[in-house]
Amino acid sequence: MRDAKALFDLSGRVAIVTGGRGLYGSAISAGLCEMGATVVVASRNLARCEELAASLRAAGHSAVGMALDLDDDASIRALAKGVTDRFGQIDILVNNAVDRSNMAPLSTATRRQLQASASTNLNGQILLSQAVLESMVARQRGSIINISSMRGLDCPHFPFYPQSMGDQPVNYTTEKWAMVGLTKYMAGRYGRHHIRVNCIAPGGYNPALAENPDARAFVNTYRENCPLGRWANEDDIKGPVVFLASDAASYITGATLVMDGGWTIW
Repeated sequence: MRDAKALFDLSGRVAIVTGGRGLYGSAISAGLCEMGATVVVASRNLARCEELAASLRAAGHSAVGMALDLDDDASIRALAKGVTDRFGQIDILVNNAVDRSNMAPLSTATRRQLQASASTNLNGQILLSQAVLESMVARQRGSIINISSMRGLDCPHFPFYPQSMGDQPVNYTTEKWAMVGLTKYMAGRYGRHHIRVNCIAPGGYNPALAENPDARAFVNTYRENCPLGRWANEDDIKGPVVFLASDAASYITGATLVMDGGWTIW
């Protein structure tokens, strides 16, 4: 029987975090580093990725920044190859990135917006997983964690949103539901190779929105209707990601871990 602390230890493992400099991405990158992993912070903004990686290195951790454009097949392949060439392995992939620039409500969404959004937020995640799985299959081990959302389990509660915030995008909800399905597909297909694929459905975390006067009514309503009575914070995502990445979750695959303060129980 292994010591419980050892089960959570990620020393010697190499992780890629897409959108690794974003709100949840920064916390995910830090959490994996803090448990001993070498973390590749990846996004389109290489300078910001390297900035975070440098701060993690200054704190005694192992991290590098690398460029990744999920809308570009060559960039996806280059990242997977670059990580493998540099570190010799890929143990963990966190599909966290999301591009919100083409989000649109159903009433006005165009084919161009829907295709552009899905190209990054769904198809790009699939193709990066494909590239990383090649390395994982060769080593017969790995953990992929897809970051969905509570919107991947329900839909926006439209009466809670004031007119000043506009209508809620149809593609965000659709893509986040798709991430749950993608998780189940990959878990079923690659379990025989000892590769686990799981999903996290986080609740709302957006400090800027919380400080926006136009969104104050929504933020207050959210807190009042969340069973735990608060907005998520940057530490809330760390535990679920570390758990699913580690041997503590060695018999868990195809699951969606809900981290929403109880929002979706209603």
